[in-house]
Amino acid sequence: MSLRKKVQSLLEGALVENPSLFLIDCTINPDNSIEVIIDGDHGVKVEDCIAISRAIEHNLDREEEDFALQVMSAGVSEGLKHVRQYKKNLGRKLKVKMIEGGEIEGELISVTDDDITLAWKAREPKPIGKGKVTVNKEASIPYVEIKEAKVMITF
Repeated sequence: MSLRKKVQSLLEGALVENPSLFLIDCTINPDNSIEVIIDGDHGVKVEDCIAISRAIEHNLDREEEDFALQVMSAGVSEGLKHVRQYKKNLGRKLKVKMIEGGEIEGELISVTDDDITLAWKAREPKPIGKGKVTVNKEASIPYVEIKEAKVMITF
């Protein structure tokens, strides 16, 4: 069995033990450095990363293949990639870059298996007369049209 298949199998087993965690990415570089990025419905604790790391490391034989293992949580600078990440960020402000160009910033108000819905306020010219008026806008964006989505940190 290849190193990739062994790691995938061990990861799946470790994630079954803690169903609130889910895999974001797993890469194995040519030098056998393994990078695992996880996220959780309620965040990720250091203990969660340690448990995943141990589940993998203790079941691989260093005599068979030398490797380096790094297990980390999805950082705030990482884009959202998984539907569960969108669900846990309901009510937060997102910056979404579209595949066909353009950006939308707004509050994440709805998440389905196919798309997300953002709401924001915009200043637009009045229909009649001079000046501008604030209007509420809303857009439903299918995942297939999203190039990158990041949570906006506000203080």
